[in-house]
Amino acid sequence: MPTSSDSAISVRGLSKRYRIGARVGQYKRFSETVTDLFTAPLRRLASMGRPPSVDETIWALKDVSFDIRPGEVVGIIGRNGAGKSTLLKLLNRITEPTAGEAVIHGQVGSLLEVGTGFHPELTGRENVYLNGAILGMRRREIDRKFDEIVAFAEVEKFIDTPVKHYSSGMYVRLAFAVAAHLETDILFVDEVLAVGDSQFQKKCLGKMGDVAKVGRTVLLVSHQLAAIENLCTSALVLSAGSLALAGSTREAIEFYSRSAVSNTTGLDQRTDRRGSGQLRVIAVSVVDEHGQIVQTVRSGQAIAIQLRFEAAAELKSTNIVVGIRLETSTGISVFTHHSRLTRTDFGVLPPRGSFLCAIDRLPLPPGAYVVTYSVFRGQEYLDRLPDALAFDVVEGDFFGGGELPAASHGVALVDAQWRVTAEDAHVAP
Repeated sequence: MPTSSDSAISVRGLSKRYRIGARVGQYKRFSETVTDLFTAPLRRLASMGRPPSVDETIWALKDVSFDIRPGEVVGIIGRNGAGKSTLLKLLNRITEPTAGEAVIHGQVGSLLEVGTGFHPELTGRENVYLNGAILGMRRREIDRKFDEIVAFAEVEKFIDTPVKHYSSGMYVRLAFAVAAHLETDILFVDEVLAVGDSQFQKKCLGKMGDVAKVGRTVLLVSHQLAAIENLCTSALVLSAGSLALAGSTREAIEFYSRSAVSNTTGLDQRTDRRGSGQLRVIAVSVVDEHGQIVQTVRSGQAIAIQLRFEAAAELKSTNIVVGIRLETSTGISVFTHHSRLTRTDFGVLPPRGSFLCAIDRLPLPPGAYVVTYSVFRGQEYLDRLPDALAFDVVEGDFFGGGELPAASHGVALVDAQWRVTAEDAHVAP
């Protein structure tokens, strides 16, 4: 970790407490209102120095400390309510901390709320200058970058049209284009990479990549873990307002993916599951070739995904389909497999038992993975739960040649064979 003297951003014990809110009382009579008017100063004096009760407050951020070097691109990840946006607002001086301090060296630019300051009655051209000024750009700088901003937003034909006539996509494209062309030492970005359609999102990612390459310090908040992995050199994981981990991007993503599953309530208490309840999965595990439950497996190892279930006594239909979807820790789908693909007939289900999806040679490079399961009959879900299991894959001799596959090689390993043929030889189909 860098020292505070050579840091672009140095945070020490940063905390933010919010008052949840006071209960609204009933309407008062005029005499009661007059009495309150005269006694209010005495009540305020009596309450000075007395902290709010625990029930009245919530800590959005609690005792967070870290340092960021100049030129670092740091991702901030965590579940909703973890304190990510609060942290950026404190760093950007939008709100004051309850405790602690943040020392920032350099000019700061923010992409916290795309489109803030746009006026619907003004044209796109006028809003570029207005929004640029709000964000701290000088008129000469806007003049110099105007054509580039408009081209990036792809609104050349409509630049002199009032933005109230823009589609929502055109509006956010132009707003992002203005903010993305700020020239600052430090840039705070909060979930703005999700604007527009998929093609424009790729352009946004490319622009953020360009910002990172020129040595500017960037803090990026995003639920798009793939974007964090591609753009950031390190990451912070926030959990319930506290800093849970500060490390490399891969370490942070894998830690977050594991904790996001392990910190959830038990399967029987999850509120995001779907299904009729005629069959309920009570445990999801990875088991090795000996039938032992494991958390970590090797590339190429024989494993099975085990779904232990309880079925209602009246469930006697054999038309049951069980499936799993496996994703990387960044949310990239690796494969989906279900029993209908192999024409598997489970017969009459016992009241208690296990579904097993056997994989002879696990075709995955090292990394963290998450499993979603589904059990359905016809068009009806009996039970379905996303992100029900997380497990780790470590290096293994998948190809049998002693060369271990790297995580950077892709999301799947393929057992292929190489050969060479002469050009005039007949190649068998």
